[in-house]
Amino acid sequence: MIKKSYISYLLNPLASLSTKKVLQVNPTIASNRKEATDIAVFLVEYNNENCIFKKLENIEQSYNHLHTKEISWINIDGIKKTEVEKISGHFGIHPLIVEDILSTGHRPKTDQINGLLFCVLNMLYFNEKDCSVETEQISIVLGKDFVISFQEDASRDVFNSLREKIKIPNSKVRQNGADFLFYTLLDSIVDHYYIVMEKLAEKIEELEEDIIKHADNRTLIKINMLRKEMILLKRSIGPVRDLINGILKSENELIELKTEKYFKDVFDHIIQANDLAENYRDMMINLQDLYMSHVNLKQNEVMKLMAIVTCLLAPATVIGAIFGMNFEQIPMLHNKWGFGISVALMIFIPIWMISFFKRRKWF
Repeated sequence: MIKKSYISYLLNPLASLSTKKVLQVNPTIASNRKEATDIAVFLVEYNNENCIFKKLENIEQSYNHLHTKEISWINIDGIKKTEVEKISGHFGIHPLIVEDILSTGHRPKTDQINGLLFCVLNMLYFNEKDCSVETEQISIVLGKDFVISFQEDASRDVFNSLREKIKIPNSKVRQNGADFLFYTLLDSIVDHYYIVMEKLAEKIEELEEDIIKHADNRTLIKINMLRKEMILLKRSIGPVRDLINGILKSENELIELKTEKYFKDVFDHIIQANDLAENYRDMMINLQDLYMSHVNLKQNEVMKLMAIVTCLLAPATVIGAIFGMNFEQIPMLHNKWGFGISVALMIFIPIWMISFFKRRKWF
């Protein structure tokens, strides 16, 4: 299905396809995010023996879980400035981090301020209806025995599998600390990148078949649409490699030595994802070349057909022109078989030419 925003391009091929919206990101511009009217606060508190899942009525109910013996995961669905500032003030989250949480279109990065480890990155989803990649900014704060995550959209979440793991007694998540929970959240986001890329790979294959079978203006629109989705994909995945590498090199006290190997595994995954994104970008360039080659081939076929038709009509044109001259003495002018002979020549010569072209395999 073609997006409505591309209909104008279909009507006018020279129209802009909002490339500016894809490429332009200015972090100095104030956030234009629409604040959530309601937020949902979920608490997961666990140790090796017990596990509690609870939906909190308000932000204030999370304050009691700052200094506990259990590992606390507070997940906030919906970004609301007052509520973010409340929980940040209680848990000692620096105002610069709060600003990053409230901003939109932020480049994935990691920071260490006030003894807390903070990272912001994009969660990716694939919209089957519009064949587009959609992003959701996720902010995660790691502290001593607690993790706070901020999500923009409450309707979609890739952390459900993690919640199921936490419910399992003696699982790795339950046996380790908050740093392992922090790793697992990042790992879930990175693993979901592969699901999005698999969907894009399917669309690339479909588009390649479409180009080979019947390339037209709509095919060019699809190529352009998919190319912009690749730009968005690359822009979201590429910086995550630096994010994970920054965590590995930080030597933060919150990251235990035994957990570093798991972050190295995520680093390997994001490198592979980044390589796949590069491959997909190269494939899109190849698809553009394939489209142009196919269009040129079709144009050459049309020109060849027109040239053949012109050649076949040339003998009849020459014969008709000769016998149409206004001279008093023309050979066979008064011959009763003259007209039949000229018509026969007009038919026989093109037939001979077709036979000759066939033998030479010109068509």
